[in-house]
Amino acid sequence: MNRQRKSPKVWVVHMVPAILVAAISLAPVAVAQQPEPTVLAPGLSVRKFVSGLTTPTTIAFIDEDDILVLEKNTGNVRRVINGVLQQDSVLQLPVNFFSERGLLGIALHPDFEENGLVYLYWTESSTGTVNGNPPDVPLLGNRVDRFVWNGSMLTFDKNLIRLRAFQADEGQPLRGNHNGGRIVFEAKEKADERADKDQENENGTKKRKLFILIGDNGRRGWMQNVTIGTFRDGIHDDQFGGPAPDNAHLTGVILRLNDDGTTPKENPFFKAGAEIGGEVGANIQKVFAYGVRNSFGLAIDPLSGNLWDEENGSDSFDEINRVDAGANNGWVQIMGPVERIRDYKSIEIASAARLQQRRWPPELIAGTPREALDRLFVLPGSRYNDPKFSWKNELPPAAIGFVKGDGLGEEFEGDLFVGAATPRPVGGYLLHFKLTKDREDIDLTASGLSGRVAENPRRDDLTGSESLLIGRDFGIGTDIVTGPNGNLFVVSLTKGAIYEVFRRPE
Repeated sequence: MNRQRKSPKVWVVHMVPAILVAAISLAPVAVAQQPEPTVLAPGLSVRKFVSGLTTPTTIAFIDEDDILVLEKNTGNVRRVINGVLQQDSVLQLPVNFFSERGLLGIALHPDFEENGLVYLYWTESSTGTVNGNPPDVPLLGNRVDRFVWNGSMLTFDKNLIRLRAFQADEGQPLRGNHNGGRIVFEAKEKADERADKDQENENGTKKRKLFILIGDNGRRGWMQNVTIGTFRDGIHDDQFGGPAPDNAHLTGVILRLNDDGTTPKENPFFKAGAEIGGEVGANIQKVFAYGVRNSFGLAIDPLSGNLWDEENGSDSFDEINRVDAGANNGWVQIMGPVERIRDYKSIEIASAARLQQRRWPPELIAGTPREALDRLFVLPGSRYNDPKFSWKNELPPAAIGFVKGDGLGEEFEGDLFVGAATPRPVGGYLLHFKLTKDREDIDLTASGLSGRVAENPRRDDLTGSESLLIGRDFGIGTDIVTGPNGNLFVVSLTKGAIYEVFRRPE
């Protein structure tokens, strides 16, 4: 069965279509009167910046008071000027918005002011229409495309990559989750440190590096630290191939590509991929990190250039990670600190009734840390990456973002803020972490933490991380961005709004 579309259908529209009725996909909630967000830190406050959006996911400032906003379920890229939502969208894409699919991620090229390039991560509908039907998606329906901004609209320029979207596993309903969808450009300084001299565009400008995060998409292959012997035929992950990362199994990874979609030669597995060869080898060359279950948050530390993500566990050990080149984050063999492998196994077995991928049951999880580490799929140059912080029981994060500058006060500069993937508890939390002076770790003491794991006794329980709570009632927080004015902008998918956290005048 061939589920691949050869060319996208891109719509440039001038009127916003009717609101589409669909389930909110990160965590379904009932529509009801909801309290407005509050910020708990002395000296800070929050105000509604703009409302009237439909399932907003991510934003990008194209000027001081000019923002592009993605709407997951409509496929619309909306524009907000001086806090006012414009009637016309600047682009509409034919998205499939079932479950966690849709219009998910945006990144401006670091040289946007000169070249006007905008990058979007979205899930393509196979019918060319906006819809939420589970099967109406190509096999490689998640895609990252480059567009050009002309001052009033976005026009398609080129496709960088197509990634797995279709999930039809035997004995299970059709799925549409674990698409990831976060994209972010590497800090210029980091890219320049790593770059080969021949990594330049034809006009002599340096090729900037784009990180792309896709979740496991329900796969159980090499990139999920499963190699062979767990399925009936002992070889294939599913009906489309695997377990090696062919095009249909390049999932559960953070990719690092040049701004034109080519592969940087300094990537950590470039040599290993060349030795493997073929489609699988070419895909391995694109990988920056693997062993990722799923994530709704990816961000660059503005002070160090380090890459951080959050990762969502199944029923245990949601994580906050610093992600270095060549990292293996452990999934599916490990979630949370490897020394807590027995807790990971026991919680997942107890929650097996909620298990999505039955072909790799939790009984297969190792019984000891050494056994778990020995089971990892090892690419030459890879390193297992223990999380910097995690929660014993599920308290799923979503967006992460760093405070850039001292607009909120010097005491918040460079701090990490984290939004919630569910409005449970406290109506959708906003958490706040301090980093160590060397920017390599979370400062546990300054963050008021007693250790690297919050020992919360049940899901959706803040026990062990109460000191991190800096805001509540933000709903599902899908993006956290420092604006040009130094304030922090938080996107709420469930509230259809963007909120601005600011410092109150003294």
